[in-house]
Amino acid sequence: MQQFKRALYGFASSVALCAAFCATSNTAAAADQAIRIGVITSLTGVAAQSGEQMKAGIDTYLRLHGDTVAGKKLQIIYKDDTGPQADVAKRLATELISRDNVDIITGFVFTPNAMAVAAVVDKAKKPMVVMNAASSAVTTKSPYITRTSYTIAQSVKPLAEWAYKTGSRRVFSIVSDYAPGLDADTWFTKAFTALGGTVTSSVRVPLTTVDYSAYLQRIKDEKPDAIHVFLPNGQPMVSFIKAYKEKGLDKAGIRFLGGEGWADEDVLSMGGDAMLGIYTAGFYSFSRPGADNAKFLEAFSQTVSGRFKPNFLSVSAYDAMALIAKTLTKTNGNTDGTIFMNAVKGYGAPSPRGTVAIDDKTNDIVQTIYIRRIDKQNGKYVATEIDRYDNVRDPAK
Repeated sequence: MQQFKRALYGFASSVALCAAFCATSNTAAAADQAIRIGVITSLTGVAAQSGEQMKAGIDTYLRLHGDTVAGKKLQIIYKDDTGPQADVAKRLATELISRDNVDIITGFVFTPNAMAVAAVVDKAKKPMVVMNAASSAVTTKSPYITRTSYTIAQSVKPLAEWAYKTGSRRVFSIVSDYAPGLDADTWFTKAFTALGGTVTSSVRVPLTTVDYSAYLQRIKDEKPDAIHVFLPNGQPMVSFIKAYKEKGLDKAGIRFLGGEGWADEDVLSMGGDAMLGIYTAGFYSFSRPGADNAKFLEAFSQTVSGRFKPNFLSVSAYDAMALIAKTLTKTNGNTDGTIFMNAVKGYGAPSPRGTVAIDDKTNDIVQTIYIRRIDKQNGKYVATEIDRYDNVRDPAK
């Protein structure tokens, strides 16, 4: 009897062990069927709003298209870089690859963070899809990097060409003294002077500037046809445009030329009537027409419960997910860096911003840059598209 009990106990233990092993094997198999995507963005800190836009763009894509590609589930893993922290971003990328076993890395509000991670993905041979980080040099740092946002040069060159085409001959350039601002000044000046225009002055203001009145008085005294402005998104833009109107530069016939970000909902709402009549160049505004954008707006509103409108960051994130999904479909779920990047070549797709593509030679975005005027319609501030430059590549490459 005792022997029978021991045999029965041994059999039960074997069954339990087998069940546990099978469960573990099934869990491992399920994990193997997941494609892990690491997102490095700003969830806290000075750029938390930008990170929120990125996350909302990703979530909106998943809401519309689902989280399964080539029979595998997309698993999104977020890491908070807390702001322009290159060392932090590099550490997070290393953790994502070595500890979380991610297959693809994406995100990046800031260029320094993307540049720091480039070396990590290059060594690991992991695909990296940049959702913002607008310095031209980013995609040159590794053959495993592509980008769905834009470059400063790509946006500023059409703005300079449009300014000259529509009558400006003397422009005062004022930018914040950091890498994107310097890129904007360089490319506006290069494009505008090549056409025969004159940049009367190029002024660089500290990033900490909150009062622009002295600069604007100087601009008014110089009497240019227009001013070209590049500032960090958000409050600096609002402070500048209000001072521009208070100093009467608009009434003096000095028109305003800005880049991406001036058509964002938060800037429009904070700037109010001071925004009316300014001109901006960029690839997306929430008020742009078209069925693709209408569908995106509806899904985005559901994603964020109507709390805010999408900006260029959320559309870049949405399009990054579209690129990842379409490329994985071509590779049948294979995330090998070389195979993935070869499949990126020839990419083209409709987008809320219009049609986008990836340049086969540079792995960078090709898209339409719109010239927009800020108007007021039905009591709301909107960006009205008044001109467009199609199939724009990064002129820095």
